[in-house]
Amino acid sequence: MKKVRVHSLILMGCLVAAVSCTSYQKRIGPAPDLKVEVTPQRVERGKYLANNVAACMDCHSQRDFTKFSGPAKEGTFGGGGDVFDKKMGLPGTFYGRNITPHSLGSWTDGEIYRAITSGVSKNGKAMVPMMPYLAYGKMDQEDVKSIIAYLRTLPAVANEVPESRPMALVKPVFEKMTRKAEHQAMPSPQDTVAYGKYLVGAAGCYDCHTQRRMGMPIKSKGFAGGVSLKMTGGTLTSANLTPDNETGLGSWTREAFIARFKSYQPGTFHPFEVKEGFNTIMPWTFYSGMSEQDLGAMYTYLRTLKPIKQEVVKFKPVRKG
Repeated sequence: MKKVRVHSLILMGCLVAAVSCTSYQKRIGPAPDLKVEVTPQRVERGKYLANNVAACMDCHSQRDFTKFSGPAKEGTFGGGGDVFDKKMGLPGTFYGRNITPHSLGSWTDGEIYRAITSGVSKNGKAMVPMMPYLAYGKMDQEDVKSIIAYLRTLPAVANEVPESRPMALVKPVFEKMTRKAEHQAMPSPQDTVAYGKYLVGAAGCYDCHTQRRMGMPIKSKGFAGGVSLKMTGGTLTSANLTPDNETGLGSWTREAFIARFKSYQPGTFHPFEVKEGFNTIMPWTFYSGMSEQDLGAMYTYLRTLKPIKQEVVKFKPVRKG
């Protein structure tokens, strides 16, 4: 499987090698001349989005996977430093960036906006698409501004994060994937299906719950789970979120869906130690902070998807001996 993946990446690299190193920068353009007013309303909205919906702090904190669901380690919130590498099937070694004022203090609001929505960093380099800028670029522009306002208020975490080191053959692929933002207005919460779809997009559910081929999502498998990730104790596979009665969420009630998330709320849930066996990368403790209204809207939208029958074994422990 690893050889197939590497060969696929080489093919993709060859297909886009003709793209010049500056063409994507011309396509995206310079960072906009943007100044975000930091208001209490924006900070509160941005805090909710960054911590509980888009879950920025999931990848931009250091998570403790000796405990269930990998809660953020104390003192690392937003400070980056988590490693994503070849052990996870990725083409290189990547680090969650420090997004506190310690690092972003030298960034303009426009540079942060361009990174979040288009995948181009302050230095003009294309960012690895595991940062879901393709989804964030479709968010309401005001929501993006709220996230920026919130990031400006974070306590500075003095953590110098190494530069990511992608394999050379995938750099043109990352450049090709950068996109200009295509914002959409946030639907009214009263339009439950459209609002739920908006939240599911902002939360990046599609990325982790859709299988890929040659790095591209298999549309016929959308939201059907089956994405595997090697963890310390075994292999984790993402769940089927389609409303299939046997293998997906078809038998789940709205109440049960909401309760599953809410059962991990800080204060009531205390992450327990996991020395071996089942653990998950799903950031339950982050998503548990979503409102019941928003979780219910996401459930309502997921119920409108085409049911896909795909049995998923959520965890296969490492064989001993």
